[in-house]
Amino acid sequence: MNSKANKFSPEVRERAVRLVQECRSSYSSLWAACESIAPSQSDAEHCSDIQRVWHANWQVYGVVKVCKQMHREGLPIARCTVQRLMRRLGLQGARRGKKFRTTLPDAARPCPLDLVNRQFKAQRPDQLWVSDFTYVSTWQGQMFVAFVIDVYARRIVGWRVSNHMRTDFVMDALEQALHARQPQQESRLIHHSDRGGQYVSVRYTERLAEAGLMPSVGSTGDSYDNVLAETINGLYKTEVIYKRGPWKTRESLELATLQWLHWFNHTRLLEPIGHIPPAEAEANYWRQRAAKPVQADACTSTI
Repeated sequence: MNSKANKFSPEVRERAVRLVQECRSSYSSLWAACESIAPSQSDAEHCSDIQRVWHANWQVYGVVKVCKQMHREGLPIARCTVQRLMRRLGLQGARRGKKFRTTLPDAARPCPLDLVNRQFKAQRPDQLWVSDFTYVSTWQGQMFVAFVIDVYARRIVGWRVSNHMRTDFVMDALEQALHARQPQQESRLIHHSDRGGQYVSVRYTERLAEAGLMPSVGSTGDSYDNVLAETINGLYKTEVIYKRGPWKTRESLELATLQWLHWFNHTRLLEPIGHIPPAEAEANYWRQRAAKPVQADACTSTI
């Protein structure tokens, strides 16, 4: 006779089946429901790791990203286990809020053509940049934050905080991006924005031409024509502004933005690029590109 079959009494087995059936609707699989009523001895250790990962990443990671980060650290754990333990710990990821319109289109000014046509894809860094800005309420009044994003890895390459929306404000973010990246004239880098008056101004357009960037502008009042920049704005508002406010001064806002940008570029896992940080995605690109000539030389010598 199998001793394992008689390890638990019929009453205990019946109660276990009933508990699993009651919990089944709350879990993605039957196994997850079974696991929820029979926690393993390693739950305490998992809880410690989950809390550490969640707190180390601005307390904005949900189940998927906590699980992915733990895998990157060599900690094997099932997604359903992370979900169960985060629910027990009362931890959850940041959720997007409502979107507000900040840039005002200038219909009177001529605009460059839309060279992107909602295809926010790039085969290499410095092929396509997108720009936009958003607002933040502080005790000192309304502040505005501009970003310039490289589409290839979603890396933020330029930014600026200001208490006004004049052209100088967005030009400062552009200048920072140009200084940081030093794009070459032959790279045919496209700079895309919406039809906000700052981005279609003569000064801004002339600076793009001087730097060898090709201007591209989306349609009036349509956020889908600059959706990638809108997405970064949404992440910024959700992960920094709404979560860590209220904001007293411009200086405190600038410091928090700087800290978030460093974390975003070097640590935050982004799903569109394979759940890795932007800096890592770019490093992988340059590493693969550097390896190609070596491989070609090896093939030539073999022949």
